Amino acid sequence: MVFDSDNMDEKLTLLFIMDKMEIPLTKNNILDIITRNQWLNYMECIDVLNQLLDTNFIYKIDENGNVNEDDTKYSITYSGRECLSHFYTRIKLSIREEITNFAKENGLSFKRSQEYLSEYDKNEDGSYKVTLKIKEPLINVPLLEINLKAPNKSSAMAACTKWNEKAPNIFEYLYDTIIDN
Repeated sequence: MVFDSDNMDEKLTLLFIMDKMEIPLTKNNILDIITRNQWLNYMECIDVLNQLLDTNFIYKIDENGNVNEDDTKYSITYSGRECLSHFYTRIKLSIREEITNFAKENGLSFKRSQEYLSEYDKNEDGSYKVTLKIKEPLINVPLLEINLKAPNKSSAMAACTKWNEKAPNIFEYLYDTIIDN
């Protein structure tokens, strides 16, 4: 296990967050979580993220050859978990508790934001094409994609908003209705 002792506590904190969140996170997700809770500052976080990548304690999940770095997700590796298991007590107990509570309270919303996707685009006729998707976040396999035509922008926006709430029920209904077991 090669782990530079420079800013070790910060590296362990980031590994602990990624472990507790239990899903791959985008760089923006990571920066938001860490800076919002003041566990690290922005520049420290960027530096630590790169160092953890260099040591293979986290890895990039490049979905479909994304050009946009914001779409790239990061996840903890087996080596990262192993390192964390040996040294996690170096993270202050109060911070470990804050991270654990944050993950419990917010993990589902982060997971949903990656699983249930929606977007809309204006058509030439003034209507809107609404695309609603459910993806498997760990392997980026689309489980369901629905395209709808909405008469106006407000209807398109409403469909996208409702999708985050209703997607699991819609998927379950369609699966049970269409797929024979």
